[in-house]
Amino acid sequence: MSEIFYDDKRLNPWHVSMYYGLFHIWNRSKFRNPISISRSELMEIAKIGSANTYSKCLKQLHEWGYIKYSPSNNPMKGSKVHLYRNDTSSDTTTSTSADTSIDTTGEHLPIQQVRPYLNTINNSKQIKPNKQSKQKTQFSPPYLSELKDLFLEIKSTTDQAEQFFNHFESNGWLVGGKAKMKEWKAAAKNWVKRSQKFNTSTLRHSKGDDRLHTNQDKDYNIPL
Repeated sequence: MSEIFYDDKRLNPWHVSMYYGLFHIWNRSKFRNPISISRSELMEIAKIGSANTYSKCLKQLHEWGYIKYSPSNNPMKGSKVHLYRNDTSSDTTTSTSADTSIDTTGEHLPIQQVRPYLNTINNSKQIKPNKQSKQKTQFSPPYLSELKDLFLEIKSTTDQAEQFFNHFESNGWLVGGKAKMKEWKAAAKNWVKRSQKFNTSTLRHSKGDDRLHTNQDKDYNIPL
């Protein structure tokens, strides 16, 4: 409907305000036709302060085919307004009121541009699924039997497996005493490598590689 208003140069802000006020009442009545209107209520909804402007806008909207307006001469009885649906080429809605002041039987309503209901706009927007957060793998300490199997697999010993297990079990499986261990198999392989380097270094020292180098052929008869 907003695009129809945009193309119609005859309309002013009061016409638009009046129509949306009528649409509000129509929506409240669940789109039944016709609707009964009260001047004071509609003027309040449409924010129109002049009775002359109110009457003029209603008559012009009727003349230009936006509504069907049937004024009431009875002050105790509201006027009737029939609004046209814009989702079909013609309005087949029949009156549910006992009042037959508006006869819609066989009525040829003006064909208007197809538009969705205003109250349903944006109701069918697709909701994007929330991105699934990546679940971090939680560390689970290995059993001693698992460690022994791994240590034997990497050509180590079960004693080394027990040392590894006892060490990290006592410090809460912290690497370097600070960070939580993430992968115990990789830590176990590094443990074995460091142990092998340590053992090699120890063996080299035990063979006397670091003893003092002295001259065995020194002649002690030579005075100092």
